[in-house]
Amino acid sequence: MSLDAVSAYTLVIGDERGPADVQVFSSADAAWQALDAEVRERCGMRPRPRRVATAEAVAKLADAWRAAEPEVRFWQVQAHRLPILLPAIAHAPNRSQSRVRALRSA
Repeated sequence: MSLDAVSAYTLVIGDERGPADVQVFSSADAAWQALDAEVRERCGMRPRPRRVATAEAVAKLADAWRAAEPEVRFWQVQAHRLPILLPAIAHAPNRSQSRVRALRSA
């Protein structure tokens, strides 16, 4: 077996009102959009229009939300590289194609 890696992004957000909300995404853009939506919902703001939110703009919004009560509010977007095991068959050449080539050359 060989190892490969996949990317995952976690969003953790919370305050004094209950347990932290943890979400996992396969892309950074999805994680930042989810953070934007969470902060806007917690602040009673309208959802962001369909245009893409940049990570910097969302971080500023989230920091402003946290600044109101820094002792009890928190957020984090974290990138992860997760190792996964790939069976050897995933890296072996397709044997049926080599048989077809052998039959054609005969």
